[in-house]
Amino acid sequence: MLRLPALPGKRLPALLIAIASFIMPAMAAATPLLRCKVEQGGILKSLEFSPVTDPYLVKAIDINGRFRFKAVVVGSARHVDYVKIYTYSQLSRQPMLMHESEYIAPLTSKASSAASLTGVNRVYSPDLERELIYECTLLETAP
Repeated sequence: MLRLPALPGKRLPALLIAIASFIMPAMAAATPLLRCKVEQGGILKSLEFSPVTDPYLVKAIDINGRFRFKAVVVGSARHVDYVKIYTYSQLSRQPMLMHESEYIAPLTSKASSAASLTGVNRVYSPDLERELIYECTLLETAP
């Protein structure tokens, strides 16, 4: 039987498959993460929100006893269906919705210095005109 010498081109597909088997799991493992910078009364907080399937289970976060901030990321570990952000003024009786925004099927960004999803938002309470400033970025992060 006649044997042909192995050609370098014959090994290339096997090498590409081996490389892809290491790269693909790392790419598939990336998950969306909404990172928000919230500032109120000179205090800056960095908040992170992961995707959920039930938006009604997400609780609002107290911001200095004056505001409440709630970011709801609905989707899965691979895809975000939508993001909704709610800002409430904390009044004496109960929180009052001051601002709501919605982003349908937003794209994630891989860089930590990614462009903002929301831009800079300023919300003012009716009580003493207090100001809350926030900006959120939707990132793709590795676990």
